[in-house]
Amino acid sequence: MAASELYTKSARVWIPDSEEVWKSAELVKDYNNGHQSLQLMLEDGTKVEHKLDPKTKNLPHLRNPDILVGENDLTALSYLHEPAVLHNLKVRFIDSKLIYTYCGIVLVAINPYETLPIYSTDIINAYSGQNMGDMDPHIFAVAEEAYKQMARDERNQSIIVSGESGAGKTVSAKYAMRYFATVSGSASEANIEEKVLASNPIMEAIGNAKTTRNDNSSRFGKYIEIGFDNRYRIIGANMRTYLLEKSRVVFQAEEERNYHIFYQLCASAHLPELKVLKLGRANEFLYTRQGRNPVIEGVDDTKELGTTRHAFTLLGINESYQMGLFQVLAAILHLGNVEIKDRDSDSSIIPPNNSHLTSFCELVGVSYQDMSQWLCHRRLKTATETYVKAVPRLQATNSRDALSKHIYAKLFNWIVEHVNKALIANVKQHSFIGVLDIYGFETFDINSFEQFCINYANEKLQQQFNMHVFKLEQEEYMREQIPWTLIDFYDNQPCINLIEAKMGILDLLDEECKMPKGSDDSWAQKLYNTHLKTCSLFEKPRMSNRAFIIQHFADKVEYQCDAFLEKNKDTVNEDQINVLKASKFPLLVELFQDEGKATSPTGQVPGTGGRTRLSVKPDKSRDKSSKEHKKTVGCQFRNSLQMLMGTLNATTPHYVRCIKPNDVKQAFTFDPKRAVQQLRACGVLETIRISAAGFPSRWTYQEFFSRYRVLMKQKDVLPDKRLTCRNVLEKLVEDQDKYQFGKTKIFFRAGQVAYLEKLRADKLRVACIRIQKTIRCWLARKKYLRQREAAITIQRFTRGYQARCLAKFMRRTQAATIIQKYQRMCVERKRYRQKQAAALAMQRILRAYMARQKYLALVREAKVVIIQKRVRGWLARCWYKRCLRAIVYLQCCMRRMKARRELKKLKIEARSVEHFKKLNKGMENKIMQLQRKIDEQNKDSRLVIEKLASVEISYAAESEKMRTELNRLHGVEEDARNKTNQLSTLLEELERLKKELATTQKEKKTIEDWTQNYKTQMEKTVSELKEQNGSLKKEKDDLNRMIQEQSQQMTEKMTRAIAQETQQLETDLNEERSRYQNLLSEHLRLEEKYDDLKEEMASSSHISKPGHRRTDSTHSSNGSEYTYNSEYTEMEDGSRTREDVTRGLDTSLTLKLQKRLTELEQEKQSLRDELENKEDQYQRARARDDAQFKKARGAELEYESLKRQELESENKKLKHNLAEMRHSLLGDKTANVGAPGSPAYKVLLDQLNASCEELDVRKEEVLILRSQLVSQKEAFHHKETMTEPSVFAKDVSKLKDADELKQAYIGLKDTNRSPRFMPKSLDMNELLSRLRSAAPDIHKLNEDGELWLVNQDLKETIRLLEQQLQTQRRGHDNEVESLRGELQSVKEENNRQQQLLAQNLQLPPEARIEASLQHEITRLTNENLELMPDDPAESREARVVILRRMVDLMEQLEKQDRTIRKLKKQLKVYSKRIGEMGAGQNEGQTSPGQMVEEPIHPVNIPRREKDFQGMLEYKKEDEMKLVKNLILELKPRGVAVNLIPGLPAYILFMCLRHADYVNDDQKVRTLLTSTINSIKKILKKRGDDFETVSFWLANTCRFLHCLKQYSGDEAFMKHNSVRQNEHCLSNFDLAEYRQVISDLAIQIFQQLVKCMDNILLPMIVSGMLEHETIQGVSGVKPTGLRKRTSSIADEGIYTLDSILRQLSAFHSTMCQHGTDPELIKQVVKQQFYIIGAATLNNLLLRKDMCSWSKGMQIRYNVSQLEEWLRDKGLMGWGAKETLEPLIQAAQLLQVKKKTDEDAEAICSMCQALTTAQIVKVLNLYTPVNEFEERVSVSFIRTIQTRLRDRSDSPHLLMDTKMIYPVTFPFNPSSLALETIQIPSSLNLGFLSRV
Repeated sequence: MAASELYTKSARVWIPDSEEVWKSAELVKDYNNGHQSLQLMLEDGTKVEHKLDPKTKNLPHLRNPDILVGENDLTALSYLHEPAVLHNLKVRFIDSKLIYTYCGIVLVAINPYETLPIYSTDIINAYSGQNMGDMDPHIFAVAEEAYKQMARDERNQSIIVSGESGAGKTVSAKYAMRYFATVSGSASEANIEEKVLASNPIMEAIGNAKTTRNDNSSRFGKYIEIGFDNRYRIIGANMRTYLLEKSRVVFQAEEERNYHIFYQLCASAHLPELKVLKLGRANEFLYTRQGRNPVIEGVDDTKELGTTRHAFTLLGINESYQMGLFQVLAAILHLGNVEIKDRDSDSSIIPPNNSHLTSFCELVGVSYQDMSQWLCHRRLKTATETYVKAVPRLQATNSRDALSKHIYAKLFNWIVEHVNKALIANVKQHSFIGVLDIYGFETFDINSFEQFCINYANEKLQQQFNMHVFKLEQEEYMREQIPWTLIDFYDNQPCINLIEAKMGILDLLDEECKMPKGSDDSWAQKLYNTHLKTCSLFEKPRMSNRAFIIQHFADKVEYQCDAFLEKNKDTVNEDQINVLKASKFPLLVELFQDEGKATSPTGQVPGTGGRTRLSVKPDKSRDKSSKEHKKTVGCQFRNSLQMLMGTLNATTPHYVRCIKPNDVKQAFTFDPKRAVQQLRACGVLETIRISAAGFPSRWTYQEFFSRYRVLMKQKDVLPDKRLTCRNVLEKLVEDQDKYQFGKTKIFFRAGQVAYLEKLRADKLRVACIRIQKTIRCWLARKKYLRQREAAITIQRFTRGYQARCLAKFMRRTQAATIIQKYQRMCVERKRYRQKQAAALAMQRILRAYMARQKYLALVREAKVVIIQKRVRGWLARCWYKRCLRAIVYLQCCMRRMKARRELKKLKIEARSVEHFKKLNKGMENKIMQLQRKIDEQNKDSRLVIEKLASVEISYAAESEKMRTELNRLHGVEEDARNKTNQLSTLLEELERLKKELATTQKEKKTIEDWTQNYKTQMEKTVSELKEQNGSLKKEKDDLNRMIQEQSQQMTEKMTRAIAQETQQLETDLNEERSRYQNLLSEHLRLEEKYDDLKEEMASSSHISKPGHRRTDSTHSSNGSEYTYNSEYTEMEDGSRTREDVTRGLDTSLTLKLQKRLTELEQEKQSLRDELENKEDQYQRARARDDAQFKKARGAELEYESLKRQELESENKKLKHNLAEMRHSLLGDKTANVGAPGSPAYKVLLDQLNASCEELDVRKEEVLILRSQLVSQKEAFHHKETMTEPSVFAKDVSKLKDADELKQAYIGLKDTNRSPRFMPKSLDMNELLSRLRSAAPDIHKLNEDGELWLVNQDLKETIRLLEQQLQTQRRGHDNEVESLRGELQSVKEENNRQQQLLAQNLQLPPEARIEASLQHEITRLTNENLELMPDDPAESREARVVILRRMVDLMEQLEKQDRTIRKLKKQLKVYSKRIGEMGAGQNEGQTSPGQMVEEPIHPVNIPRREKDFQGMLEYKKEDEMKLVKNLILELKPRGVAVNLIPGLPAYILFMCLRHADYVNDDQKVRTLLTSTINSIKKILKKRGDDFETVSFWLANTCRFLHCLKQYSGDEAFMKHNSVRQNEHCLSNFDLAEYRQVISDLAIQIFQQLVKCMDNILLPMIVSGMLEHETIQGVSGVKPTGLRKRTSSIADEGIYTLDSILRQLSAFHSTMCQHGTDPELIKQVVKQQFYIIGAATLNNLLLRKDMCSWSKGMQIRYNVSQLEEWLRDKGLMGWGAKETLEPLIQAAQLLQVKKKTDEDAEAICSMCQALTTAQIVKVLNLYTPVNEFEERVSVSFIRTIQTRLRDRSDSPHLLMDTKMIYPVTFPFNPSSLALETIQIPSSLNLGFLSRV
């Protein structure tokens, strides 16, 4: 297809633009041949006309399809040209935030000016082991490719990092070295990788500076060779430097800085150790203030100096050397501040006592006078004489600056040399990877000698790059057998010849430097004369005679000739150097001691680097002519560059091109002009041009078939896919020159893939249109049918509604007629009734009025008559009263007159009586009589008066009555008159009242109206109040509901808080477990490394075979976590014998490892304690109660079980001691006193017998006393045990005799046997101090204490008997008789015991036990009754105690009887089964004689089984055989399939039980130690075998469960049967060993997880991502030069079914091995986490996997995994939750990503993903087809804004090395130990069942 045919309407092209370099446009109409222009429309809608060049007729570049934009590899683009490359880089950088892009073999890195989370260790691990095309472009991918090729091809590698200042070269090189240091590890413990990385801050401090383009610009080039051994581990490094920018030391441009180290020293001048340098702020020194910006934002120079000093220390440069370096640097700063003044026009002078020169001289140890002399003078030598000449101020200043530059260059050289010494390899280097960090092509406004050298180096590197790219293209074509045609590419050899050939620029420059009067102007003229007419690449500027132009491969550069000669000579005053050589400062002397000896091109001794020397001074011993041959800077640089090119040509190069996106250092800002300038300069476009000249697009046949299957018809598809592709291409592309068929790939010319994509898109578009047409027709018909059905329904309902309305209208009409009839009738009736009522009312009122008038007339007449009658009566009474009043008055007057007369008479008589008295004194009697008479008269007078008064009163009353009547009559008369007067008034009043009545009625009506209104208003108010009340009630209800909701919310909140707190506690617990288990792994790794070091040192004399073995730096395997003292002792002994071998080991390293081991053990112990505390805090109270109950119950059980054994053992022991004592006394012939038969002997013998019997009695008393105390203690205090000394304190205080005290101690010691396997004996002093306040001094007991006490007792008894022998002779006979009687009773008792024993032996076993117990009870009762006190109360208490004890013993007897009956039944069943099995096996194989003996076996089998206690006995020498056969040589497959699960664990525990039973602590210790070490050994040997690791994980856990189940702890015993509780350990507490075995189980679990990782990780990416489970959903896009190794052709290797089969295999293996179900769940959870994490990590690092179709594939694969979980019954145990991040990532790929609602949905959906992961997926989302849309930048920013407040991990990838903390829940076994049979296949015949 012709190219012009592609320029059709809607085709998109690129046109040049002055601002954006290239601008996209779309054709408005088709282009035809002959058109002079193109009609285009820009993206903003502007229409333009693009004129074509009339000569070339070149059409604008076509734009690639959208689905190819943003590709990882630029060579995958169909159209390879400059605008396509620039646009692809811009889209990846701006939209996807991807800074790395492949361009064939080149990695293009764009500086983001922002810290990105893509360089962490997990990213390194993700890229480790991956092929370069499998993951997204990254510097780690290039480093991995170099590392892999070095190991695979046995060829040295180089990584060439180039770019201009500020492009990020140093950072890229640093990350490449960091990758090598991380993935390869170190061959020794000298931390070489850390030293390699530590060299970076040093070189940055002394070689980097701030420029206008970069804050940390490298001002020198360096090539670091990282050395590897034959196992490809880092062993050392070597650094070579190139062309240090010395001029920066004395001069900096605006906004630039000097080297960082100067500012670090100035910022740290306040430190005490730096006070001696006399430094200040950077603004105080000339060399640091010229740029006027001494501070870099965000950089702390003081902190950076600390980093630099730490790096110096790590590289072996001690503090004294560091201070020396700082002194030299400070001296340079002081030298720059030395002020030189003019003395005259030809001379200069330094003022005396210059402080800065003084400081300089003090710091470097030189003479002030000499230095000031030679700064202002110079020595001139002629043929005959030497003289000193003063120099002008300017020349002196230049000399001062030259000296500063020279000193700094020497210091730089010295540091590089010592860094190389620190990085030098101690062993032979097998291979190396070189990292070249060198300057890129530079062009400035003013270009000088430095830019010339830099561009010269880039010309050489570009030539090497072009040749390498051309070579790779040629190899690719030859490998695929494609016809090779020479591709024309740009060869810059002419430019290189112009610079370095004979009579080239450098030759002419060196020649001019040798001329005595050579100058820049004369050199420029020589250049013009030599090259201007002969070389087209050399030009002369029009307006200058002191410059020249060179046409470089990237651009034309104009160089100014000024200072070329001076910089090339690089001269320094020799006298100044001599002054410095005479310095008293040793470091300065060391810097200049090799002056003039530098013969290498770099000016350094071999191995110290390749930096260009600033000054090369010949040795003094050489003659004058040698000075003329001193190499110039240009010559040295050319030689070092040739050496570098030789090194690069001998290696396989890898290219990293760093691009600076903008000059303002803004994050993710892309300047197209600057970018395209650098792309042209770095050779990327040249690579594109070379690729585009041939067949740039390459597809494998399978990829082509999968992608373009839609273009084929069914008949075109053949079994041979290669033939199918050939046939299809011949039909689709007629021009066969546009493609070529290789062996494995199809090669296409540029643009053909775009054409095929267009055909594919057209085919898909047609198919889509057809699908849309069919679907739209179906949707329209469905819509029509729905509408038709809806219309019919609406009509039916409408008609029904209308009928109902008509019926309703008719009913209403009839109702209205009836209503009208009755309403009219009511109105007429009402009107008639109103009229009738009105007539009746009028008649009634009229008749009433007439009646009232007539009544009133009658009343008036009657009242007038009455008035007349009363008036007439009143008048008559008035006349009568006047007459009566006059008569009475007259009477009164008459009576008054008479009374006066009478009074006068009486007065006269009184006077006459008085006189008479005087005359007649004797007439007293008469007087008395008269007096009496007077009294009587007075009395009568009073009576008369009273009558008179009563008459008067009655008269007065009558008068008053009459008067009242008169007044009444007068009133009546007055009333009549008044009434007459009032009649008119009343009539008026009546009228007034009528008026008032009318007014009142009106007011009443008004009041009624008001009342009605008020009532209405009140009703309204009431209704409002009711409504208000209702609303208030509603509010109340709402408030109540809100309160309830709030309370419910508070409850839920509290519940959530409690749940969160619980979850947090669980998380903390898991974190502590994880930390503890990680420490176990770290400790194990250090131990293994230590063992490996010992093995390596032991075998250091042997040369290891070469081979590639790559080891991850984080690799660790299981080993010993718990180290025993015996093992340390063995290691110490072994270390003495291997002293010569380990002499080479680094002592500091060993001490460091030992210290680290100690710290880890301490931290492990603390973590273990903390873990135990956290695990116990939930059940601490219950555990305390259980422990108390266990103690009480344990004491009782211990006493019950040990009582009889104690009595019998003590009896036997004492009898044995008595026999020994008798034997010793009978055998003693030395003393006559003690001779046999002598009286003394008899007495002594009798006394001994008595003492022994007394001892028996005392012992029994102590036992009885102890039983009583225990019963009392248990009755009142259940929380104390009988083993506490306080129980016996009161009773022991009563034991005054030493014998009693010793016997009590023996009983206590036997009862309180220590549960530890190293019991300690109790000192007698301790016993007496506990029991008595004052005690004698007694020696310590031996191990068990019994023999010593008995011996001491007998000795004291013998001494007492000897002393009392003489005093007791008289009572000897009586005592002998009594003793004989007692002896006879003892003999009788013994005979009776023997008879009872014989009788018991004849009884059956059940009766025998019962009889023996009853006999024992009877005997103890009798003995206790004999020993009872005489006190009745005490005797009664003793009897009660004895009876209670008898009842307890009987209950115990009944329990034992029940247990025995139960066990007998089980034994019968087992014997029957065994008999049946034996009969079945021996049927047909035995002889008749053997058949006769078969009935005997069932009789003996139950007896043997009954005696078997579930223990296995072995000899001490068979322990190694046991471990070997049971652990080291055991085949897990046979044990898992044929025998019971956990059989080795059961066998080991049964052996351990026997060691515990015999109380052999050494045997217990050695057995456990051997078991643990053997398991570790087999795991170390076969740790990569999943079946072995799983088998021993199951057995280790079972062994741990057995130790818990039979430990005797109540918490574990409650799950046991009665028989299993009898099998508990009795002597030793193995809690510490349980912890050790638990740690071992943790290590095995971690090893199991690593085995699963190694098996699953190769399957995960292929099965979960690359394999198409749903065929045809995802398409394949062009991949460019970097092909993925896992292509579709290899998809059959690992699929999802492979993963599911492997998971099923894991599950079935663990189930066969008897792994605990809880542990299986944890393993499956870990497996699913690995699958989810690895899949998600790969998805996040692969842009080609982030598409909609891939999301569908992932979700389908996850559903298959969930189905597997459901099939295995593991759905609800956290395994599915580990896949949640992967599920959400798949959903994120499939959801809509346009609107804000979509953003909200994504934020709420992706809770398990971090913000970085969400943004990364959105940035990587790539459409596979044209119908998909990319995610817009604005949408991604919306997501970032919404997720800004989310606090999550900053890491991008999930940690695939993370292992969940494992727990081992207690899982008791129901299997009885006595039923376990040992198969003969285990070769354990030396074990005997006990």
